[in-house]
Amino acid sequence: MLSVIIGKFYPPHVGHGFLIETGLAHCEELVVIVCDHPDQAISGANRANWLQQQFPTARVVVTPDDLPDAPVPWAERTIEILGRSPDIVFTSEEYGPGYANAMGCRHISVDQARSTFPVSATMLREDPLSRLHLLLPTVRRDFVVRVVLIGVESTGKSTMAEALANRLETRWVPEFGREYSGAKTDSWNTADFVVIAQRQQEMENSAAEGAKRVLICDTNAVATSVWHRRYMGVYSEQVDAIAQQDRVDLYLLTTPDFPFVQDGTRDGEHIRHEMHTWFEERLNNQTAQVVRLKGDHESRLQTALDAIELVSQQKAASLFTKAKR
Repeated sequence: MLSVIIGKFYPPHVGHGFLIETGLAHCEELVVIVCDHPDQAISGANRANWLQQQFPTARVVVTPDDLPDAPVPWAERTIEILGRSPDIVFTSEEYGPGYANAMGCRHISVDQARSTFPVSATMLREDPLSRLHLLLPTVRRDFVVRVVLIGVESTGKSTMAEALANRLETRWVPEFGREYSGAKTDSWNTADFVVIAQRQQEMENSAAEGAKRVLICDTNAVATSVWHRRYMGVYSEQVDAIAQQDRVDLYLLTTPDFPFVQDGTRDGEHIRHEMHTWFEERLNNQTAQVVRLKGDHESRLQTALDAIELVSQQKAASLFTKAKR
Protein backbone atom coordinates (compact mmCIF):
# COMPACT_ATOMS: atom_id res chain seq x y z
CA MET A 1 0.00 0.00 0.00
CA LEU A 2 1.39 3.38 -1.07
CA SER A 3 0.74 6.52 0.98
CA VAL A 4 1.83 10.12 0.60
CA ILE A 5 2.34 13.20 2.77
CA ILE A 6 2.99 16.60 1.24
CA GLY A 7 4.01 19.90 2.77
CA LYS A 8 6.59 22.64 3.14
CA PHE A 9 8.02 21.38 6.45
CA TYR A 10 9.43 24.85 7.02
CA PRO A 11 10.82 23.82 9.48
CA PRO A 12 10.09 20.15 10.31
CA HIS A 13 8.59 19.92 13.80
CA VAL A 14 7.12 17.35 16.17
CA GLY A 15 3.67 17.73 14.63
CA HIS A 16 5.11 16.78 11.25
CA GLY A 17 6.85 13.89 12.99
CA PHE A 18 3.56 12.63 14.41
CA LEU A 19 1.97 12.84 10.95
CA ILE A 20 4.81 10.90 9.32
CA GLU A 21 4.92 8.28 12.07
CA THR A 22 1.19 7.75 11.59
CA GLY A 23 1.70 7.27 7.87
CA LEU A 24 4.53 4.81 8.40
CA ALA A 25 2.44 2.78 10.82
CA HIS A 26 -0.42 2.38 8.30
CA CYS A 27 1.39 1.63 5.03
CA GLU A 28 4.18 -0.42 3.53
CA GLU A 29 5.52 2.54 1.56
CA LEU A 30 5.37 6.20 2.49
CA VAL A 31 6.52 9.03 0.24
CA VAL A 32 7.01 12.46 1.81
CA ILE A 33 6.98 15.33 -0.69
CA VAL A 34 8.75 18.53 0.34
CA CYS A 35 7.64 21.66 -1.54
CA ASP A 36 10.52 24.05 -2.17
CA HIS A 37 10.13 27.75 -3.01
CA PRO A 38 13.12 29.99 -3.90
CA ASP A 39 11.97 32.60 -1.36
CA GLN A 40 12.52 30.19 1.52
CA ALA A 41 15.75 30.70 3.47
CA ILE A 42 16.19 26.97 4.15
CA SER A 43 16.32 24.91 1.00
CA GLY A 44 13.99 22.04 0.29
CA ALA A 45 17.05 19.79 0.03
CA ASN A 46 18.04 20.60 3.61
CA ARG A 47 14.51 20.04 4.90
CA ALA A 48 14.30 16.75 3.02
CA ASN A 49 17.64 15.69 4.48
CA TRP A 50 16.41 16.35 8.02
CA LEU A 51 13.28 14.31 7.37
CA GLN A 52 15.18 11.47 5.70
CA GLN A 53 17.58 11.22 8.63
CA GLN A 54 14.73 11.25 11.12
CA PHE A 55 12.60 8.75 9.17
CA PRO A 56 14.96 6.52 7.16
CA THR A 57 12.19 4.09 6.12
CA ALA A 58 10.23 6.82 4.34
CA ARG A 59 11.12 8.06 0.86
CA VAL A 60 11.57 11.81 0.88
CA VAL A 61 11.54 13.79 -2.36
CA VAL A 62 11.63 17.50 -3.21
CA THR A 63 9.43 19.27 -5.75
CA PRO A 64 9.22 22.94 -6.77
CA ASP A 65 6.51 24.94 -5.03
CA ASP A 66 5.38 26.45 -8.34
CA LEU A 67 1.70 25.47 -8.63
CA PRO A 68 -1.53 27.26 -7.74
CA ASP A 69 -2.79 26.63 -4.20
CA ALA A 70 -5.52 24.24 -5.33
CA PRO A 71 -6.10 20.45 -5.00
CA VAL A 72 -6.13 19.42 -8.68
CA PRO A 73 -2.72 20.71 -9.85
CA TRP A 74 -1.02 19.31 -6.74
CA ALA A 75 -2.83 16.00 -7.19
CA GLU A 76 -1.51 15.83 -10.76
CA ARG A 77 2.03 16.67 -9.57
CA THR A 78 1.82 13.99 -6.89
CA ILE A 79 0.73 11.31 -9.38
CA GLU A 80 3.58 12.37 -11.64
CA ILE A 81 6.09 11.97 -8.79
CA LEU A 82 4.70 8.62 -7.60
CA GLY A 83 3.99 7.14 -11.00
CA ARG A 84 0.42 6.39 -9.94
CA SER A 85 -2.24 7.53 -7.51
CA PRO A 86 -1.49 6.74 -3.88
CA ASP A 87 -3.78 4.54 -1.82
CA ILE A 88 -3.88 6.91 1.14
CA VAL A 89 -3.12 10.57 1.76
CA PHE A 90 -2.27 11.71 5.29
CA THR A 91 -2.69 15.40 6.14
CA SER A 92 -3.35 17.70 9.06
CA GLU A 93 -4.83 20.40 6.85
CA GLU A 94 -8.21 21.45 5.48
CA TYR A 95 -7.09 20.80 1.91
CA GLY A 96 -6.68 17.08 2.64
CA PRO A 97 -10.08 15.72 1.51
CA GLY A 98 -10.10 17.68 -1.76
CA TYR A 99 -6.48 16.71 -2.51
CA ALA A 100 -7.22 13.03 -1.89
CA ASN A 101 -10.46 13.15 -3.88
CA ALA A 102 -8.62 14.61 -6.88
CA MET A 103 -6.38 11.51 -6.86
CA GLY A 104 -9.23 9.08 -6.17
CA CYS A 105 -7.73 7.82 -2.94
CA ARG A 106 -8.52 7.64 0.76
CA HIS A 107 -7.77 10.52 3.12
CA ILE A 108 -6.76 10.17 6.79
CA SER A 109 -6.79 13.32 8.87
CA VAL A 110 -4.17 13.43 11.63
CA ASP A 111 -4.49 15.89 14.53
CA GLN A 112 -5.88 18.72 12.40
CA ALA A 113 -6.93 20.56 15.57
CA ARG A 114 -3.30 20.44 16.80
CA SER A 115 -4.48 19.03 20.12
CA THR A 116 -1.78 16.36 20.37
CA PHE A 117 1.02 18.70 19.33
CA PRO A 118 0.01 22.39 19.59
CA VAL A 119 2.67 23.65 17.21
CA SER A 120 2.93 25.28 13.81
CA ALA A 121 5.80 26.12 11.50
CA THR A 122 4.76 29.78 11.66
CA MET A 123 5.24 30.02 15.42
CA LEU A 124 8.59 28.26 15.15
CA ARG A 125 9.85 30.70 12.53
CA GLU A 126 9.01 33.56 14.89
CA ASP A 127 11.24 32.29 17.72
CA PRO A 128 13.09 29.09 16.78
CA LEU A 129 15.70 28.98 19.54
CA SER A 130 13.20 29.30 22.38
CA ARG A 131 11.14 26.48 20.89
CA LEU A 132 13.85 24.02 19.95
CA HIS A 133 12.03 21.25 21.83
CA LEU A 134 9.22 21.48 19.26
CA LEU A 135 11.54 20.78 16.33
CA LEU A 136 12.48 17.31 15.17
CA PRO A 137 15.76 16.17 16.79
CA THR A 138 17.62 16.24 13.46
CA VAL A 139 16.61 19.89 13.04
CA ARG A 140 17.50 20.83 16.62
CA ARG A 141 21.00 19.53 15.97
CA ASP A 142 21.51 22.21 13.31
CA PHE A 143 19.55 25.04 14.93
CA VAL A 144 21.14 24.96 18.39
CA VAL A 145 23.87 27.55 19.01
CA ARG A 146 27.15 25.67 19.30
CA VAL A 147 29.75 27.22 21.57
CA VAL A 148 33.22 25.69 21.80
CA LEU A 149 35.74 26.29 24.58
CA ILE A 150 39.18 25.96 23.07
CA GLY A 151 42.69 26.53 24.36
CA VAL A 152 45.79 25.03 25.92
CA GLU A 153 46.09 23.06 29.14
CA SER A 154 45.34 24.73 32.45
CA THR A 155 43.34 27.68 31.14
CA GLY A 156 40.01 26.80 32.75
CA LYS A 157 38.19 25.33 29.72
CA SER A 158 36.38 22.53 31.51
CA THR A 159 35.52 24.68 34.51
CA MET A 160 34.10 27.35 32.21
CA ALA A 161 32.19 24.84 30.07
CA GLU A 162 30.43 23.42 33.12
CA ALA A 163 29.76 26.88 34.57
CA LEU A 164 28.22 28.10 31.32
CA ALA A 165 26.04 25.02 30.97
CA ASN A 166 24.80 25.43 34.54
CA ARG A 167 24.08 29.13 34.08
CA LEU A 168 22.26 28.55 30.77
CA GLU A 169 20.56 25.37 32.00
CA THR A 170 21.70 23.39 29.02
CA ARG A 171 23.96 20.49 28.11
CA TRP A 172 27.72 20.49 27.79
CA VAL A 173 30.03 18.00 26.10
CA PRO A 174 33.21 17.00 27.97
CA GLU A 175 36.57 16.52 26.31
CA PHE A 176 36.73 12.94 25.05
CA GLY A 177 40.49 13.19 24.51
CA ARG A 178 41.05 13.43 28.26
CA GLU A 179 39.17 10.18 28.82
CA TYR A 180 40.98 8.54 25.90
CA SER A 181 44.45 9.62 27.02
CA GLY A 182 43.77 8.42 30.56
CA ALA A 183 43.32 4.87 29.28
CA LYS A 184 46.22 4.98 26.81
CA THR A 185 49.34 2.91 27.58
CA ASP A 186 51.36 3.16 24.36
CA SER A 187 52.75 6.02 22.25
CA TRP A 188 50.53 8.38 20.27
CA ASN A 189 49.81 7.92 16.56
CA THR A 190 47.54 9.58 14.00
CA ALA A 191 44.88 6.89 14.36
CA ASP A 192 44.40 7.93 18.00
CA PHE A 193 43.61 11.51 17.03
CA VAL A 194 41.22 10.39 14.30
CA VAL A 195 39.28 8.35 16.88
CA ILE A 196 39.23 11.29 19.31
CA ALA A 197 38.04 13.77 16.68
CA GLN A 198 35.32 11.46 15.37
CA ARG A 199 34.05 10.53 18.82
CA GLN A 200 34.03 14.18 19.92
CA GLN A 201 31.80 15.08 16.99
CA GLU A 202 29.48 12.16 17.66
CA MET A 203 29.09 13.25 21.28
CA GLU A 204 28.40 16.85 20.22
CA ASN A 205 25.79 15.91 17.63
CA SER A 206 24.01 13.63 20.07
CA ALA A 207 23.96 16.27 22.81
CA ALA A 208 22.80 18.95 20.37
CA GLU A 209 19.51 17.12 19.85
CA GLY A 210 18.56 17.74 23.48
CA ALA A 211 20.27 21.05 24.24
CA LYS A 212 18.34 24.14 25.33
CA ARG A 213 19.08 26.98 22.88
CA VAL A 214 22.86 26.57 23.33
CA LEU A 215 25.25 23.62 23.39
CA ILE A 216 28.52 24.09 25.28
CA CYS A 217 31.46 22.00 24.05
CA ASP A 218 34.72 21.56 25.94
CA THR A 219 36.99 21.42 22.84
CA ASN A 220 36.31 20.05 19.34
CA ALA A 221 38.09 18.47 16.38
CA VAL A 222 39.91 21.72 15.54
CA ALA A 223 41.58 21.45 18.95
CA THR A 224 42.35 17.78 18.24
CA SER A 225 44.17 18.93 15.12
CA VAL A 226 46.39 21.22 17.21
CA TRP A 227 47.08 18.43 19.67
CA HIS A 228 48.14 16.22 16.76
CA ARG A 229 50.76 18.82 15.92
CA ARG A 230 51.80 18.89 19.58
CA TYR A 231 52.51 15.15 19.74
CA MET A 232 53.22 14.22 16.11
CA GLY A 233 55.05 17.39 15.00
CA VAL A 234 52.74 18.14 12.05
CA TYR A 235 49.07 18.63 11.28
CA SER A 236 47.12 15.64 9.99
CA GLU A 237 45.07 15.76 6.78
CA GLN A 238 42.77 13.10 8.23
CA VAL A 239 42.10 15.00 11.43
CA ASP A 240 41.78 18.30 9.55
CA ALA A 241 39.16 16.74 7.26
CA ILE A 242 37.12 15.79 10.31
CA ALA A 243 37.59 19.26 11.80
CA GLN A 244 36.16 20.83 8.64
CA GLN A 245 32.85 19.14 9.48
CA ASP A 246 32.64 20.83 12.89
CA ARG A 247 29.59 23.04 13.37
CA VAL A 248 30.51 26.05 15.47
CA ASP A 249 28.80 29.40 16.01
CA LEU A 250 31.19 30.77 18.62
CA TYR A 251 34.69 29.92 19.82
CA LEU A 252 35.69 30.97 23.32
CA LEU A 253 39.50 30.95 23.38
CA THR A 254 40.83 30.64 26.93
CA THR A 255 43.98 32.70 27.44
CA PRO A 256 46.95 31.35 29.45
CA ASP A 257 47.18 34.47 31.61
CA PHE A 258 47.42 32.71 34.98
CA PRO A 259 49.92 30.17 36.40
CA PHE A 260 49.95 26.60 35.14
CA VAL A 261 48.24 24.14 37.47
CA GLN A 262 49.44 20.54 37.43
CA ASP A 263 46.62 18.01 37.84
CA GLY A 264 48.83 14.95 37.60
CA THR A 265 48.25 14.31 33.89
CA ARG A 266 49.33 17.53 32.15
CA ASP A 267 52.69 17.64 30.39
CA GLY A 268 52.53 20.84 28.35
CA GLU A 269 53.67 23.62 30.66
CA HIS A 270 56.90 24.15 28.69
CA ILE A 271 55.00 24.56 25.39
CA ARG A 272 51.90 26.28 26.75
CA HIS A 273 52.38 29.73 25.20
CA GLU A 274 53.64 28.38 21.88
CA MET A 275 50.59 26.14 21.61
CA HIS A 276 48.37 29.13 22.33
CA THR A 277 49.73 30.79 19.18
CA TRP A 278 48.86 27.61 17.24
CA PHE A 279 45.28 27.87 18.44
CA GLU A 280 45.22 31.53 17.44
CA GLU A 281 46.45 30.64 13.96
CA ARG A 282 43.89 27.88 13.56
CA LEU A 283 41.02 30.08 14.65
CA ASN A 284 42.06 32.77 12.17
CA ASN A 285 40.97 30.33 9.44
CA GLN A 286 37.54 29.60 10.95
CA THR A 287 34.31 31.30 9.90
CA ALA A 288 32.81 31.19 13.40
CA GLN A 289 33.13 34.18 15.71
CA VAL A 290 36.01 34.10 18.20
CA VAL A 291 36.01 35.74 21.63
CA ARG A 292 39.03 35.62 23.92
CA LEU A 293 38.49 34.96 27.62
CA LYS A 294 40.90 36.75 29.96
CA GLY A 295 41.20 37.60 33.62
CA ASP A 296 39.57 35.89 36.58
CA HIS A 297 36.75 33.34 36.37
CA GLU A 298 33.92 35.81 36.90
CA SER A 299 35.24 38.18 34.24
CA ARG A 300 35.60 35.32 31.80
CA LEU A 301 32.13 34.01 32.61
CA GLN A 302 30.48 37.37 31.98
CA THR A 303 32.40 37.89 28.73
CA ALA A 304 31.32 34.44 27.59
CA LEU A 305 27.66 34.97 28.52
CA ASP A 306 27.55 38.32 26.71
CA ALA A 307 29.11 36.78 23.60
CA ILE A 308 26.72 33.81 23.64
CA GLU A 309 23.70 36.09 23.94
CA LEU A 310 24.84 38.20 20.99
CA VAL A 311 25.58 35.20 18.78
CA SER A 312 22.26 33.60 19.76
CA GLN A 313 20.37 36.71 18.71
CA GLN A 314 22.25 36.83 15.43
CA LYS A 315 21.58 33.17 14.68
CA ALA A 316 17.89 33.37 15.58
CA ALA A 317 17.51 36.35 13.25
CA SER A 318 19.33 34.63 10.39
CA LEU A 319 17.74 31.16 10.40
CA PHE A 320 14.73 32.20 8.32
CA THR A 321 16.23 35.21 6.59
CA LYS A 322 17.03 34.74 2.94
CA ALA A 323 20.67 35.61 2.29
CA LYS A 324 21.24 38.44 -0.16
CA ARG A 325 23.23 37.65 -3.28
